[in-house]
Amino acid sequence: MNEYWFKPKTDGYGATPSNWKGWAFTVLFAAALSGFVAWFLRARSGLQTTADFAIWLGGITAITLPFIWVCWLKTDGAWRWQWGNKDDA
Repeated sequence: MNEYWFKPKTDGYGATPSNWKGWAFTVLFAAALSGFVAWFLRARSGLQTTADFAIWLGGITAITLPFIWVCWLKTDGAWRWQWGNKDDA
């Protein structure tokens, strides 16, 4: 049985957490991203060289892509552009 953690957004593109597991996964992502940035700024003293930028970009990508992939797999429905409720106009 597939339990969905996210639901498609009503406006825009993507998904939003729909239960505690989705929220916990989102908080874990934010903590991992914040931890990486804090470590990077402490260890490398910012983006001073091309190698620093490559490490920064690689770390951000290594954290973000798996997050997006799991969100996509655990979404109840398709990711597509949503215009919201058109009856409100």
